[in-house]
Amino acid sequence: MTTRRGFITLLGGAAALPLAARAQPPAMPVIGFLSAASPDTNADRMRGFRQGLKDTGYVEGENVAIEYRWAEGQFDRLPALAAELVRRQVAVIAAVGNSAAVAAKAATTAIPIVFNVGDDPVRLGLVASLARPGGNLTGINIFTSELVAKRLELLREMVPAATRVAVLVSPHNASSESTVRDTAAGARAMGLQVQVLNADTSGEIDAAFATLARERSDALFVDPNPFFTSRRVHLVNLASRLAVPAIYFDRAFAEIGGLMSYGASLTDSYRQGGVYTARILKGTKPADLPVLQSSKFELIINHQTARMLGITVPPSLLTLADEVIE
Repeated sequence: MTTRRGFITLLGGAAALPLAARAQPPAMPVIGFLSAASPDTNADRMRGFRQGLKDTGYVEGENVAIEYRWAEGQFDRLPALAAELVRRQVAVIAAVGNSAAVAAKAATTAIPIVFNVGDDPVRLGLVASLARPGGNLTGINIFTSELVAKRLELLREMVPAATRVAVLVSPHNASSESTVRDTAAGARAMGLQVQVLNADTSGEIDAAFATLARERSDALFVDPNPFFTSRRVHLVNLASRLAVPAIYFDRAFAEIGGLMSYGASLTDSYRQGGVYTARILKGTKPADLPVLQSSKFELIINHQTARMLGITVPPSLLTLADEVIE
């Protein structure tokens, strides 16, 4: 009798196992987030990314997880970080920045990738075309390189007496060559001389500004890249100390005392990236999602900094500005 009861109990337990297994919630999909920047410089932008996910039905910690990989401005770390995410077998990789997107593409042809880049993604070799990306990548183009000439025009309008402009670039950034080329072309059209300064470390930034002071450049153009964003306080302080008017690519610089910035709204482009990432989690293939073009751009002017530099901001720029910081 005891043996029979034990057999029935055992049989009942075995029969119940599949039901218990079926009752367990499915495993959360995991997004791999890859960036050359650092988390402390991306708080506002990440809110945009999470908002894009939320708008499409995903909330971090509830029905999706995110594995973050930050290169902290060290571009040479990106290939290894991308490889980590591939080994982690994430469902999709969100790669922010030219170098991160290039590293992610080199790491996998199987995992979908949503990029957020500032250079032409076709020229970077990420997609076959904007309308038909092909392969496992799609994403957002924020027109960083296409805006070089416009930034130069705005800087010249702010400082009409300028004849020599220093261009600060990070050679390890994937877009640095195109920035130098496009800046030189735009400068020639405006009759400006260009002085190219290279910096990949904080020490090299100091050396670049020492050269800028020695060569007496009239203004500064900062190349868009995550390393400079992570060193924005350092850059703005040096520009202030040397009293050199500078234009940046991200409003974060103007908010802490930079003279002016012009570029795509990065918070909005991150939101678009979040939407695309969520759509891929729901089953859409990257090849079926055309590359989006940023449509929201913003000119930010720090009026207080202008006054400190002795610059009278032209009324035309004040009218154009999306925000004037007093």
